[in-house]
Amino acid sequence: MRKKNLTAYVFLLPSLCGVLLFYLLPFADVVRRSFLTAVTKEFCGFDNYRAVFHNEAFLLASKNTARFCLFCLPILLGLGLFVAVLLDGYCRGKTFLSAYLLPMAIPSATVVLVWKMVFARQGILNACLGDFAALLGKNCVFEIDYMDTGAAFWVLVASYIWKNLGYTVTLWLAGLLSVPAEQKEAARVDGAGSRQVFWRVVFPQLLPNLYTITVLSFLNAFKVFREAYLVAGSYPHESMYMLQHLFNNWFVNLSLDKMAAAAVVTGGVMITGILLLQRLWEKE
Repeated sequence: MRKKNLTAYVFLLPSLCGVLLFYLLPFADVVRRSFLTAVTKEFCGFDNYRAVFHNEAFLLASKNTARFCLFCLPILLGLGLFVAVLLDGYCRGKTFLSAYLLPMAIPSATVVLVWKMVFARQGILNACLGDFAALLGKNCVFEIDYMDTGAAFWVLVASYIWKNLGYTVTLWLAGLLSVPAEQKEAARVDGAGSRQVFWRVVFPQLLPNLYTITVLSFLNAFKVFREAYLVAGSYPHESMYMLQHLFNNWFVNLSLDKMAAAAVVTGGVMITGILLLQRLWEKE
């Protein structure tokens, strides 16, 4: 037994060294810098954290990021499960799956170009609204720059769901296809309907997949930056000003002390959220 454990540690050692070298040690240095001034490197206690929590840009970015997660995660998980169940029922997940994974292969610059074509002041959406108004006998000219309004947030939400749906469907399908068909057949023989079979037999076995998908989707929600940055720059409409914009702007301005403190706070929130999810699943 001891020899087997030693063999396992030998195989894990390169990965553990990589995690230590490229993740844990840099994060420990960030924690250290969060208690120092940016220029003189003098110890300043919790001054950087107080400055961060009184910073309006940080509060706005945190609110938008939390709002983004609260809207996107339930929609992505529910829609992904619905599509996966349909694929599993009609074609056992072997057909049209590549169509759902295609958005992941599309470059962000192409997505941004589509945004500009559709939602710009002279874009397709305004032209369609004008044509529709003309059909109703009204002469209306629509010149709304949607990416400079509150609608920009919902465009970002739709883009995130569209781009990550295929990945989520694939993970759900992996769980659905691992459920033994004999269990479902036995439930049907006992008189259970389709809904009862799903909720009583299938879904309980999908809880590990649900945990994995939730954690991955939660982490990916913090990476929504490229599209918003390419379409609106460093300072987009306030509705889609996310934490990534804030860190980018602080890095450009060399506000390393505030950036380190904000990174520690953000990392703590993410770790706490993941641990709470793990505790919830352990109770289940």
